[in-house]
Amino acid sequence: MALELFCHQAEHNKVYATYLDMLKIQVEGIHEFDDIPFLPIEFFKSHQVVTGSWKPEAVFHSSGTSSNVVSKHQVKELSVYRNSFISGFRVAYGAPEGYIILCLLPNYADNPNSSLIYMTDELIKLSGQELSGYYLNQDDDLHKALKAGLKSDKKVLLLGVSYALLDLAERRDLPDMEKVIVMETGGMKGNRKEMVKEELHGALKSGFGVGEIHSEYGMSELLSQAYSKGDGIFTCPPWMRVAARDVNDPLKQIGLGRSGGLNIIDLANVHSCAFIATQDLGKVYADGSFELLGRYDHSDIRGCNLLLAEG
Repeated sequence: MALELFCHQAEHNKVYATYLDMLKIQVEGIHEFDDIPFLPIEFFKSHQVVTGSWKPEAVFHSSGTSSNVVSKHQVKELSVYRNSFISGFRVAYGAPEGYIILCLLPNYADNPNSSLIYMTDELIKLSGQELSGYYLNQDDDLHKALKAGLKSDKKVLLLGVSYALLDLAERRDLPDMEKVIVMETGGMKGNRKEMVKEELHGALKSGFGVGEIHSEYGMSELLSQAYSKGDGIFTCPPWMRVAARDVNDPLKQIGLGRSGGLNIIDLANVHSCAFIATQDLGKVYADGSFELLGRYDHSDIRGCNLLLAEG
């Protein structure tokens, strides 16, 4: 299916087609998954990356400061995104109806262009629980919700940005959190000093008294998510696949267990581009799981600068 989608997008996605042409890629000569070229994620900042011609139902923006140019992902049908993130959550954690979902995130009304907030908003609704909701900067209400949730027959998922979880973990009046699933979505947003994952998770485990910190891996340019249930190892849903590329030769994939830039196939990106070269660094393992090691910026991927200049 990935090869079929590649051929379709290589023909009907103008940005992707131009990128492939600049690289002198012969589409008809691509017969293996490992030979598919991946579009640098930077193009979502400068171009409308769409397959075909249509009016988007939504446009998701990446997070950023006012001085930064944000990525914009044109989404033809929100139902495709909903099906992807609901199915992905079910694969990783089971039915949302089994959870009380407490979010340390801005609410949807204040962030209508955030794919993360759209996802959590829908999961909150699907949970069907009165306690599920947004609790950023509402410490007393969150404390009450945690205590009530832990007394219920539902699982409690505490999901939030890193700085808000750290702030909460430093409170001394928390209930016993051992049974709470704590999930970070990344992001200090300038509110606290940056920390490597090991340091962050260590502080959260110590503060909350939990054995593992879960993580969500997603971005505005993708319509699928990967999840880690501890140790920083992420697993993908069946329609998402990650591979590593050589940081010095971005068109060359590298072997399992080696550090490189992460390429992602997201078949939910059927209407944009399903083959994305991210700016994340990591390792991919034999079972399809992957580990994040950091990020690199100002990458110079062949054909990228020329096409960006034309934008």
